[in-house]
Amino acid sequence: MQIEIKIDEAYKDPKVVILTNKITDEVNELLKRLSDTHPQTIAGFKDGNLKILQPDEIIRIFTENQKVYAQTEQGKYLIRLRLYELEERLDKGTFARISNSEIINLKKVENMDLSFSGTICVNLCNNITTFVSRRYVSKIKQILGI
Repeated sequence: MQIEIKIDEAYKDPKVVILTNKITDEVNELLKRLSDTHPQTIAGFKDGNLKILQPDEIIRIFTENQKVYAQTEQGKYLIRLRLYELEERLDKGTFARISNSEIINLKKVENMDLSFSGTICVNLCNNITTFVSRRYVSKIKQILGI
């Protein structure tokens, strides 16, 4: 992809033009990022208190007893959004779905153990261990380029 910026004082607001021969996943992702109106912060509740969570604070997002939680270094926070809504809202280059019940922050991954047959063991910061379900193994390998 080529990126070109032109400074023209005739324009009061920025204007973005995409020139392409066809719509690709890369173009769609770019369009989504440019038109993203969702806030990047997430409201989390703990002990009756609201905390605004920044994406870089979140280690993982998971479901437990039919509720959605965000795990941070300070503990787990109840989230009032569904996993699919969070998956749409969060940066796909940073967060990855690893099962039907969990999304992880790829920047918080310490290592991955590929020796298990058909699955991947993921070790996150704060001694959190989780697993990529078989259904998501190929997607994770594609994201990581392995």
